[in-house]
Amino acid sequence: MPVSASARITSRQHAVVQRCRRLARRAEADVVLLDGEHLVGEALDAAVRLELLLTDGRAATLASRARASGAVVYECSGSVLEAASPVRTPTGVVAIAKWRPGSLDVALTGAEAFVLGLCSVQDPGNVGSAIRAADALGATGIVALDGCAHPGGWKALRGAMGSTFRLPVGLGSTEEAVANAKRRGLRVAATVAAHGTPAHTADLRLPMLVLLGSEGAGLIDSAVAQSDIRLTIPMRARVNSLNVAATAALLLYEARRQRSGPA
Repeated sequence: MPVSASARITSRQHAVVQRCRRLARRAEADVVLLDGEHLVGEALDAAVRLELLLTDGRAATLASRARASGAVVYECSGSVLEAASPVRTPTGVVAIAKWRPGSLDVALTGAEAFVLGLCSVQDPGNVGSAIRAADALGATGIVALDGCAHPGGWKALRGAMGSTFRLPVGLGSTEEAVANAKRRGLRVAATVAAHGTPAHTADLRLPMLVLLGSEGAGLIDSAVAQSDIRLTIPMRARVNSLNVAATAALLLYEARRQRSGPA
């Protein structure tokens, strides 16, 4: 097909539409579903390879970029795009791209490492928000551990708004991540709801892996026991916990403040 040409899909039952629907239900090893002009644009900026793109005509410039990168571009009606899109109100662009998380080795590398470890965080929106915060506030990597929602799921990717493609993201177990971090000389910090060192008084300038637990149960006892330090976000009485993504953002901000040195 010439690079200037587009195919057209007229049926909601088309194989490409059905493939998008399958990807929305479960992540594959190295293929991800992207929804939205901004996210697709970020993927292209990061040289993520698009296999194909569906558009209802609202993103002609982006479609041209995708086509020039080698992706097959399909034009379709709003009804067809609605069937392919995982969101309730389609944005006009859906794409399938090749991407997969890296290894723990890659995510934990760096003399000044500050890595977030998300342990059993089940909400993909929280995973995406944490990745976004990690990118914005200077983390060197992020690892999804022990059944954490997959960072390549469409909801997590949408929440991260493209940060997933700019930041080393690894998969593994908490045990592997802790052992790997300690082997590299990283300090391991466990976030706890109470009785830990207040984050603003801890030294976050050291190379560090910071573990955050699931939305309900927090970190498992074995992860806390293996840590070198326990961190707590001081809060007002009667508020005993924060959303995991909010906790990640606060810790990242404090680490950035400390590592930036005097103003």
